[in-house]
Amino acid sequence: MTRWFLIAVLAGEMAAADVVTPTRTLRPGTLITVQDLTIRDGVYVGAFDRITDVAGQEARVALYAGRPIPFDAIGPPAIVNRNQIVPMRFQAAGLSITTDGRAMERGGIGDRIRVMNLQSRATLFGLVQQDGSIKVTQ
Repeated sequence: MTRWFLIAVLAGEMAAADVVTPTRTLRPGTLITVQDLTIRDGVYVGAFDRITDVAGQEARVALYAGRPIPFDAIGPPAIVNRNQIVPMRFQAAGLSITTDGRAMERGGIGDRIRVMNLQSRATLFGLVQQDGSIKVTQ
């Protein structure tokens, strides 16, 4: 009896469901709009099923027309570009340090990117903040 229950549960997970697919091929870095998306029937674990979750995001990799969009293929739009000079902020135990750095990667709000301190040339990691600054984490 347990075996049939397991088969029924697995079959239910593989049932056709709605998946979001692009209507055209989108290059990495493209801001995704509602017009770029459609809903199709299909079986794909780990893909978006609502257009509202995808619209307004940025393609991190090439997205091909008619193929489901995996969760890790998109992210928030980049507000920091590679080689851009950005303010870096470090705060710990009452100490606050602010200096300029060079972004070594592109990143959107909340992304962890590498940043080079312009004075010491040390490479650090930080989180992109809403104002475009970097909160140094290490």
